Amino acid sequence: MVSVLLLIALLAAVFVGFNIGGSSTGVAWGPPVGARIVSKTAAAALMTFFVFLGGWTVGRNVIDTLGGDLVPRTVFSAEVSIVILGFIGLGMLLANLYGVPVSTSMTAVGAIAGLGLATGRLDFAVLGSIMVWWLIAPVVGFWFGAVIGRYFYPYLDQKFALEQSSGPLFTLDRSGIVPTPELGPGTTAREAVSTGLVLAIACYMSFSAGASNVANAVAPLVGGGLIGVDTAVVLGTVAIGLGAFTIARRTMESVGNDLTQLPLLAAAIVMTVAASITTVASALGIPMSLALSTVMCIVGLGWGRATRPTAVTGLVKGNVKGEISAGAVAAETGDEVPPVGQEDPENLRDVQRLFDPSSVVRFVAFWIIGPSLATALSYATFALLPIAGPV
Repeated sequence: MVSVLLLIALLAAVFVGFNIGGSSTGVAWGPPVGARIVSKTAAAALMTFFVFLGGWTVGRNVIDTLGGDLVPRTVFSAEVSIVILGFIGLGMLLANLYGVPVSTSMTAVGAIAGLGLATGRLDFAVLGSIMVWWLIAPVVGFWFGAVIGRYFYPYLDQKFALEQSSGPLFTLDRSGIVPTPELGPGTTAREAVSTGLVLAIACYMSFSAGASNVANAVAPLVGGGLIGVDTAVVLGTVAIGLGAFTIARRTMESVGNDLTQLPLLAAAIVMTVAASITTVASALGIPMSLALSTVMCIVGLGWGRATRPTAVTGLVKGNVKGEISAGAVAAETGDEVPPVGQEDPENLRDVQRLFDPSSVVRFVAFWIIGPSLATALSYATFALLPIAGPV
């Protein structure tokens, strides 16, 4: 009976990891795949490798939090692990159906918190520290995006905006005894550096995804003593990699989480900020959502870019010219960058809005509803069913 429950628990973990790989790969590798910098197969391979690095190093801290700090390990059992992973999978299914980036990490915390409440073993101090980070992360993401968009983006656009040539990036010079790589026809040094930077950022995003998301798929199994941490990281990586090589091919095309509306430079900025916030939180053992920081950084970047025509005194008075739009982020910088407060608002107007208040409200609502619903369902389940371990 135990072996059957173990098999079901392992399959549940693989299902969760598979779906995580499908969604996270699109966020990390959608921009470079869309820009034809890397193929989908190569992106999936790099995603899998760096997810493993993130899970094997920083991700262990998150596994400890979800698998033993939030509630004691003794509360977990095979049945408990299956139910919790089921709630996480259900949360991901609802997110996909409604097209909103609900956090797997937040859903996992909610499900485990419900278990702790039902058994009277929830560590409220650990839960409080997690929730504080959930409040800080979107604010930090927004203001990093806002400052970069308002004061630095036009200059970064002049120096690092990717201008792709039609031919290959590199070729091999076979005239000598040993073939040597050289820039392809029409490829500039700037293009080569910018391309390498975009790839490095995507690898960094993959690392942060592994640091935060591997735990969501395997922490209940580790908490229940069903598998060890090393085995859990490998299992989670394989499951995420399976999703990266299969269902992520579609998400990489659509470049999920609204990054399709951003030029490659803006997407790289958003990815760097979101990945940094997630990695720092994961190092502290905090389950953190990539979607949380990503969406708010996009909003902040659009707001900062659109407010360049307005001086600081005008911002304080609320006199913001122009719209917060995709066009504001994607607007051409030109040969010269006007000072802040002197840029022409007409250069930043566009009919396609990036900051749609109704969309932001919908995202925030699901960030609240998702973990709250997981907590309530988990509490009701474990209060009614005596399947938790000894308390």
